[in-house]
Amino acid sequence: QGDTLFLFFETKTTSSMHGDIGVARSFDQGATWEFLGIALDEAWHLSYPFVFKYENEIYMMPEGNKKKELRLYRATKFPLEWTLEKVLINKPLIDASLVQYEDNWWLFASDFTRYGTEKNAELEIWYSSSPLGPWKEHRQNPIYKADKSLGARNGGRLFMFEGSLYRPGQDCSGTYGRKIKLYKVEKLSKEEYKEVPVELGIEEPKKGRNAWNGMRYHHLDAQQLESGRWIAVMDGDRVPSGDSTRRSISGYLGFLLAIVLVTFVGFVKGAINCYIPPSFWAAPARRNELSRILPVYRFNQKVRRYSTSLGRYITATKARLNEKTWSNKLFFCVIALLGTVNVCIAVHFLLGGNGTEEAYTHQGQRSQFTMVTMTYEARLWNLKMFVEHYSRCESVREIVVVWNKGNPPGSDAFDSTVPVRIRVEELNSLNNRFRVDPLIKTRAVLELDDDIMMTCSDVEKGFKVWREHPERMVGFYPRMIDGDPPQYRNERYARGKKGYNLILTGAAFMDSEFAFRRYWSEEAREGRDYVHKNFNCEDLLMNFMYANASSGAGGRTVEYVHPAWAIDTSKLSSVAISRDTQKHYDVRTKCLAKFSSIYGPLPQKWEFGRREDGWDK
Repeated sequence: QGDTLFLFFETKTTSSMHGDIGVARSFDQGATWEFLGIALDEAWHLSYPFVFKYENEIYMMPEGNKKKELRLYRATKFPLEWTLEKVLINKPLIDASLVQYEDNWWLFASDFTRYGTEKNAELEIWYSSSPLGPWKEHRQNPIYKADKSLGARNGGRLFMFEGSLYRPGQDCSGTYGRKIKLYKVEKLSKEEYKEVPVELGIEEPKKGRNAWNGMRYHHLDAQQLESGRWIAVMDGDRVPSGDSTRRSISGYLGFLLAIVLVTFVGFVKGAINCYIPPSFWAAPARRNELSRILPVYRFNQKVRRYSTSLGRYITATKARLNEKTWSNKLFFCVIALLGTVNVCIAVHFLLGGNGTEEAYTHQGQRSQFTMVTMTYEARLWNLKMFVEHYSRCESVREIVVVWNKGNPPGSDAFDSTVPVRIRVEELNSLNNRFRVDPLIKTRAVLELDDDIMMTCSDVEKGFKVWREHPERMVGFYPRMIDGDPPQYRNERYARGKKGYNLILTGAAFMDSEFAFRRYWSEEAREGRDYVHKNFNCEDLLMNFMYANASSGAGGRTVEYVHPAWAIDTSKLSSVAISRDTQKHYDVRTKCLAKFSSIYGPLPQKWEFGRREDGWDK
């Protein structure tokens, strides 16, 4: 309405999973939304709220198949108050969409009573001279009824574009609502219907569960604004349909198997006994009773014989398993291992979430960053693993590889979901890590050594903290530099001092424009020359550049985020840059003395554990 957007959607209560129709409003073309409340609430489940205007009235046609009818509601006080206008069709139609085409109104929907191969694979068309009805079935109904991948079930509003009618449909192969397919309607009349698939024009998600629509996206509503521009809304899901049910079943099955194994061990060791009294299988005492239930008597006799044989076998097996032999010890170790594995599986599926590593929002918005890593030819195997892992993180837009030495690989050498750009350097220098790069399109850059592996969740946490304070360097490896002269020590020392004043740039977010230009300023020339000569300490110099830039304002320059875990993969190979730790620390101590004499001291200390979310503990 005018410059205001109203978005209607299905919303569920988490306890009953009962669906109502909610509504939100946006004054800024969809950048931010205000939830207004529940627009429509019935005793049955509601979804797919198709809203349209007709003769100066606003109508809503939601799906409510549990009522076994297609209902039409009219707004009495838009957007939160509605009244039932009429029942359009007495049939449990789902995902019903209307469109006015040529001289008629057309209704596209699916019959929810279908089952087997026809479920989510059926499409029906109805027509009328008015959206209020009466409605008549199309002569070719059902249009589709067998292939779930064809997009038979509607995936949103039909729309006109450049004189042609288009219909979004849901590809339900593999899982419900796997993706949207778009069809161009070539023929629509009371006797005939024909459509052909066309390109949707939306890039397929490649990051799996780490993308907002990585597993499925099944609804697209595209509309033309009064200005002539188009706007569309699409839904998405990080998990396939029924994922929570499958995880619950897998989790409880894991616990059940663990209980079975514990019971088995208890039974073998005599902690659990199973006793069936002989009278349970006793024969009837009187002859006339025996004549009436002779088949039961014979069955009891067979069960007694089998039970006796089984009991002897179990007794012999228990005796063998209780013998103190190495094979028996190994057997029970395997049983214990299987039990532990099943418990871990159960905990993972029941308490471990759905496996997504989702990006965090800042002030209701999402953003992206560029990853920059520096490497050379001997570490190519490490780089491939690095790119494959981090390209799946949701907020990563591009990976820039600073190639310092050797023959560079092609970008197609990597299994990546984002563009990989190889930046070949003429001179092998650690200063190249912070070279000003006009091709980087994001303000945020994550400098990350190619031998550090951590979860995408931790990376996303660091990105959120940096977005809160983009003037700071936010990283995952803290250090405390103090003493006279200043000494370089490990993180354990910083923990003992309960604070830090330096962040290693081997894993740190920074403002690319500010940090890189600062590093390559004339003021930093002497420090850069020292870094190049010693092939070390570029990260220390960057910290001094930050501290020196903010020394007048007295502002904080670095912030720490604690990763759940981080692995240094260089320890698994012979190509680590600094394998002699003490020698490496001695060189860095000399760097600290040099940089302090040029740029002044680093700040005093910032304590761990100051954030309310606990990410810096």
